[in-house]
Amino acid sequence: MDKSKQLFLKSKRSFRRRLPPIQSGDRISYRNMSLISRFISEQGKILSRRVNRLTLKQQRLITMAIKQARILSLLPFLNNEKQFERTELTDRTTGLRTRIKRAYS
Repeated sequence: MDKSKQLFLKSKRSFRRRLPPIQSGDRISYRNMSLISRFISEQGKILSRRVNRLTLKQQRLITMAIKQARILSLLPFLNNEKQFERTELTDRTTGLRTRIKRAYS
């Protein structure tokens, strides 16, 4: 076979088709936290459509449901674990600074 024809032949590799993340019976609602939490990253960001493997309509509905849940405080706007660690560190360092200032004054 010519090399030019080999480029256009499809490889016969088998692949396993992934299951869709949202089944036909699932309701996309701000109350369905088990469904919504699958489409949020660890930082609390909404994952992209490519990562989620959703259709455009499903992604829009998921985004609206996440935003409604955030407004109703069912979901945090961002994950606060890192923020708490930072505040603890800043408290310690500010306390140390004030102790040093008191020692010199």
